[in-house]
Amino acid sequence: MNNIYINVTLLLLVYFSIIFIIAQVLKNNSIVDSFWGPGFLLVAVYTFFNSDKHNIISILVTLFVSIWALRLFTHITVRNWTKPEDYRYTNMRKKWGTSFPTLKAYLYVFIFQGVLLYIVALPIISVNTSMSIEFNLFNFIGIVIWFVGFYFEVIGDKQLKNFKNNAENKGKLMTSGLWKYTRHPNYFGEAVMWWGIFLMSVSTANHIVNIISPITITFLLLFVSGVPLLEKKYKDRQDFIEYSKKTNKFFPWFRKIN
Repeated sequence: MNNIYINVTLLLLVYFSIIFIIAQVLKNNSIVDSFWGPGFLLVAVYTFFNSDKHNIISILVTLFVSIWALRLFTHITVRNWTKPEDYRYTNMRKKWGTSFPTLKAYLYVFIFQGVLLYIVALPIISVNTSMSIEFNLFNFIGIVIWFVGFYFEVIGDKQLKNFKNNAENKGKLMTSGLWKYTRHPNYFGEAVMWWGIFLMSVSTANHIVNIISPITITFLLLFVSGVPLLEKKYKDRQDFIEYSKKTNKFFPWFRKIN
């Protein structure tokens, strides 16, 4: 079974290399965002069907990851379909200048995301390669937590999409629905789902190591690529300043009354 980890590494290397080639043809490195979710789907399906034994946890984890990945792929792809390359990747191009920009894109964007995906996907590999898993309280809690996270991500994205599609809201800030309780309900939901997946992997051989998965994704969303970028984008807007005074940044809670 140890070979499965090597095989997943090679699989992700090929996967992100193909996406890299497509991105260079399109001159748009930000398409990698669309294929973040499907990368997990690839890992889940590959490890599931390469396992000799299946159990209720491996079936549920593979199912949950598949549902989440396909939904995320559809959401991001539809949202970005007619848009140019995302400003984050455009800024990277400017920063790299003319010194090996293609190689830097391959290493810093595509291979780096492959490494992160591998780390976050560890509980999936662990669950789908374990010979036997006894259903326990942690597994049940993990299932409940995953649904909570999925709700926050899906409903948060849906509410924001509906808000933006309303012409009357042009230039306004989304502060209702789940956004009334956290400034980033979709990112919060994303982190919570991976904590749920981790708890579903408890009782597998590598469950202690697997905790690096939710820690990594939570750290990335809270301190690197998710929350900080949006907070920086809106930090000078007066409506956002007032909004941030009353609404928690990440963990949902009731709005503060000044």
